[in-house]
This record gives sequence, structure tokens and C-alpha cells, in this order.
Amino acid sequence: MPHPPPDAPALTVVEPRRPRHCAECHQGPYARLFVESDTARCLDCADLGHLVYLPRGNTTLTRRAREHSTLSAVVVRFNRNRRRYERQGILVEEEALARAEEACLADAESRARRRTRDAQRRSKEDAAFTRALTAETSRLYPSCPPERAVEIASHASLRGSGRVGRSAAGRALHEETTTAAVRASIRHVDTPYDELLMAGTPRNAARAIVSPAIETVLTAWRAPTTPTPNSAPRP
Repeated sequence: MPHPPPDAPALTVVEPRRPRHCAECHQGPYARLFVESDTARCLDCADLGHLVYLPRGNTTLTRRAREHSTLSAVVVRFNRNRRRYERQGILVEEEALARAEEACLADAESRARRRTRDAQRRSKEDAAFTRALTAETSRLYPSCPPERAVEIASHASLRGSGRVGRSAAGRALHEETTTAAVRASIRHVDTPYDELLMAGTPRNAARAIVSPAIETVLTAWRAPTTPTPNSAPRP
């Protein structure tokens, strides 16, 4: 049977915050509904009842199941905090899921080896970047203790953290982002900022309170280090 083109719009099934009844058969309540023209139908009435649910989490299995399934639908749920619909999984034909699972089992070992190689490559890249960010921190703030510079760089460059070190500017070692990482470290380690937040102080007010202390540390760290003589001068 023909499969839909890759750019075809996906059918969408919604997981409502509260189970609802079907507008067509009036049965329910149902945890999943197909909404079309503001009308919510159960999967059976929407001719999707024969599909099986595959939760998100395995990208390869999901991709292959959709490729093998003539009919599929994306399952979404509304996130109130983020105010948007988020993908929960997909509905696919049972035979398509079985074929996808067989394919994944067949090349599981090779994919595991590839993941290991990718992880090793990323680890080397991260270590190299952390060393570069440490060196840049020490250049901008020569009196910053060496172990503290390593700590700041390691924290700011943690993969997947969303911190300044992982931004495009951070990866380019821009002075502004390096300074932002240093400032953030001082704020949390050398000032009572965290205690102020826990005591209920608004974030902006807490930042204003600790700002002078941060500037004092930054000024001290900007000062060039004084070389220590190796030995007393000869008479």
C-alpha cells in the first residue's frame, strides 16, 4: 500500500487533561481523542482504533515504525507551564511496529558501537573546550585561583545544561560569555545570593544586593599575579 509523502501533515491525537467523551458515539471517557473541526472523536470513530501506541524515547524505533506504517498519528498533550502541545508518542499499525522492532534488534549491536564512538568523540570535544575555557578565564582573570577557573569552566561547559558555555558565543570564547560564567560562579559561591532566594527575596532584588560583592571579587581577580622569586638575590 502507498505510504504518505514525508512532507505530508501528520494526523494528531490529543491526550486531554481530563478524559472526555466521544462527540460521535457518546461513549467514554477516553484518554485519547482525535480532534477534527473542533469535534473530538474516539479513536474507533476516527478510524484509528486499530493502531497501537508507541511512547516517545526511542528515536530509531519511532522513525522505522512510521516508515513501515501506512497510517500513523502523533499523540500530543498540552503542557500548561510551557503553554504548548508536546509530543508524547505515536500511533502506528501493529505490524509496522513489529517490523520496526525486528529491524532495531537486528542492528542493535552496531548502533551500540556507534553510540559508544559518538560518546567518546563528544567527551574529547568537551574536554578540549573545557581546557580552552579554563585558559580564557585565567587570561581574563589572572588572579582567579587555578582550581576555581577549572571549576567555572567545567560547570559552564556541561553538555545539555543550557548554560552560557554551551551557547554559540560561549563556544566561540567571547569575553562577555566567559565573564558571565565567572560572575555566575561568584554569585552562587562567594555571596549569600542562594540564601536570599531561599528566604523569599525576589530574584532581581537579591542580585542587586550581592552585586557589590561580585564586583569586588571580579576586581581582585582581574589584578595581575605577582611573581614569586625562586631564590633570594645574591649579594
